[in-house]
Amino acid sequence: MALVEDDAELRDAILMPALVESGFDVAAFGSAAGLYRSLLHRSFDVVVLDVGLPDEDGFDVARYLRSLSSIGIVMLTGRATSPDFVRGLRDGADAYLTKPIDLDVLMATLDSLSRRLVSEKVERAVEGSWRLGDGDWNLLTPDDARIDLTASERSILRLLFDARGQPVMRDALIAGLTADVYDFDPHRLEMLVHRLRRKVAGGCRHPLPLRAVRGKGYVLAVNRAASSAPPRA
Repeated sequence: MALVEDDAELRDAILMPALVESGFDVAAFGSAAGLYRSLLHRSFDVVVLDVGLPDEDGFDVARYLRSLSSIGIVMLTGRATSPDFVRGLRDGADAYLTKPIDLDVLMATLDSLSRRLVSEKVERAVEGSWRLGDGDWNLLTPDDARIDLTASERSILRLLFDARGQPVMRDALIAGLTADVYDFDPHRLEMLVHRLRRKVAGGCRHPLPLRAVRGKGYVLAVNRAASSAPPRA
C-alpha cells in the first residue's frame, strides 16, 4: 500500500502506525513526485491519497493512477463539499473520506476495497482457463467457446473440477452418475469420457486436459478458481 500525505504529523504519527498495526505493508510519501518515483520500480494494490499535495493536485494524481491500472484509490481530504466528492469519484477514487479521519472508517473502507480487488483478480485469473458456467451446464474453454453439457457430462465434470487437479476414483465418478453403482456398466463411463473429449475437440482449438490415471480413475488438469482471504496491500 502507498500512503501519500504531506502532513508529516498526520502521516507518520497517526496514519502509518494505524495502518501497520492493522497489518498493512505501507510505503509513505509526502508528495506526488515521491509516489511516481517509487512506481518506476514497484507496484501497489492500494493508494491512500491526500488531495492537497504540495506538488500536484490529488485529483490529477487519482486520474493518472486510474488511467494506468485498476489500483484501489482512497482519497483523504478536508474538502467536504458535494462537488469535490463527485469529482473525486469521477476522477477514479474508490472512496472519498473527509478529514479529520475516523481511523475505524478508514480501516473498514480498506478492508472492503481489498476484498473487491481480490474478487476482481480471481475473475481475471479465471479468464483464459477451463471453467464451468451457467449453473455448470456449460464448459467454457480457454478461447471462450461454450460447450453445452448433458446431465451425465455435467456430473462428471463437477466432480473433476471440485477435485482441483487431483485424481477422482472411477467408483466416485460412477456414483455421481447413478444411484445403483452395482448395476452400472463401467464401460459406459469410458464411452462417456470418450464422447466428451470428442465434443470438446469439435468445439474449440484446445483438447480437454482430461487424463486417465491407471488403476484409479481420471484427473482434470485445471483448477477451479477459488477466493482467498484478501491480502494486506
